[in-house]
Amino acid sequence: MHDDNMDSDNPNNKVDISALPFSQACENNKQPILKVLQTELQGFNHVLEIGSGTGQHSVYFAPNLPEIQWQTSDVTGNHRHIIAWYNAYPAPNLYSPLAFDLAHDSVPVSRHLDNSHLNSSHVDKPYDVIFTANTLHIISWALVERLFALAGEALPVDGKLIIYGPFNEHGKYTSEGNQRFDAMLRAGNPDSGIRDKEDVVSLANAHYLQLSKTYAMPANNQLLVFHKR
Repeated sequence: MHDDNMDSDNPNNKVDISALPFSQACENNKQPILKVLQTELQGFNHVLEIGSGTGQHSVYFAPNLPEIQWQTSDVTGNHRHIIAWYNAYPAPNLYSPLAFDLAHDSVPVSRHLDNSHLNSSHVDKPYDVIFTANTLHIISWALVERLFALAGEALPVDGKLIIYGPFNEHGKYTSEGNQRFDAMLRAGNPDSGIRDKEDVVSLANAHYLQLSKTYAMPANNQLLVFHKR
């Protein structure tokens, strides 16, 4: 299930991968996402990942994006998973998770920049990129709205919001697989479900975020890149 080279990435070579929380979806999509990020993050410095989940993405992206400071975040209930991967595969530009609950929190301030740039005017808005993967179809639409509102407030002009996941096009599913997935999501939680791309773009525009690029991704997913105007 896991990449054969994962153990070789750790200098101690003693990580028991089977003991770590694991998402097959993260393992499947990490390389295609990284390829896009290596292009889209050129010239940027500090990423806030919202909804880091198991933490698998962060430990793969950070060492492959050495010029980027990668800050994980999630609700505190998921921190133990993220920290497990963080401890297994540490990187100098990867930071342990900040507590962030979309339901009531504001975008967190980086402990890293806060400690080292106490006199900086950028302390209150340290992130020039916000990244989130496989979240919009899990959370309620009200929380999707809040995510875009917070991103619109927190990002500087020309900052980026990058979102990965499945989306409908013109109110229709892009595949039978996505239709089945959506039915499964809604059966478990009626507030979840695959979002219509047009609704997401309209919401983004209301918060000064303009869709600049759409990447077709494997398994009928997309990666949307928004610029702060």
